Amino acid sequence: MADLGLGTAGLGNVFGEVGAEAAAEIVTAAAGAGVRSFDTAPYYGFGLAERRLGRALPAGPFVVSTKVGRTLTGGGCHFDFSAAAVRRGIEGSLDRLGRDRVDVVYLHDPDDHEEQAATEAWPELCRLRDEGVVSAIGVGMNQWQMPARFVERLDVDVVLLAGRYTLLDRGGERLLDLCGERGVDVVLGGVFNSGLLIDPRPGAWFDYAPAPADLLARAQRMRDAAASAGYELAACALAFAAAHPAVTSVLVGATSAGQVRANLDAFRREVPPELLSRLVSC
Repeated sequence: MADLGLGTAGLGNVFGEVGAEAAAEIVTAAAGAGVRSFDTAPYYGFGLAERRLGRALPAGPFVVSTKVGRTLTGGGCHFDFSAAAVRRGIEGSLDRLGRDRVDVVYLHDPDDHEEQAATEAWPELCRLRDEGVVSAIGVGMNQWQMPARFVERLDVDVVLLAGRYTLLDRGGERLLDLCGERGVDVVLGGVFNSGLLIDPRPGAWFDYAPAPADLLARAQRMRDAAASAGYELAACALAFAAAHPAVTSVLVGATSAGQVRANLDAFRREVPPELLSRLVSC
């Protein structure tokens, strides 16, 4: 059964300013409420999210994931999927997180670097896994096609897919089915499609851009159908993501401790499968 994990892009001020105290409260609230999975990356605030997570996360049976491939240099960030960059990246992440090992490491958005990611970065991740520095390795992307190729040709433990398996976009279903067949875990992010599946009001965004009129109208139909059955659209979006048998975790971000608690309440709401089927057909 899938659990709810905390995505920490917000701790790196990716979506707006979050103060140090609020960031610590977010992590503390999540850990205290039963969240066990925490996902981060050097790219989130150029290391800020990792540092904040490392400082605030208490000792315990938590699963921490981070990413490689976006290298921090001179206050900026660029893509580098060389073996040396992967090892340097892990060493930097461990330092910022205050850990001597990490549970999961993903290749971070190698969209334009598939060959280097597969032939240089991946073997280095395998070595780090063999050394015990990393427990599981995978790829994290906003598309499903390249992760599917990785699953088909490499020894992938887990895939992080953002935005491609939601009530509005089921394009990644083939990848999820493939992962289920191969015994590869799936972590889903972006299940609200940039907020459209929380509050589909005029001006809402879909995948980091203003929502097209047809998708906005469809999300509004979903909202109305969910409301008529006594459910919030966000709870339905989370339930849909968690229902696929290959999914082990659903990541949701937060910019306040209150938002963490609201997300958990929504995730724990049982939504009838027949309602989810009705929403998909809206």
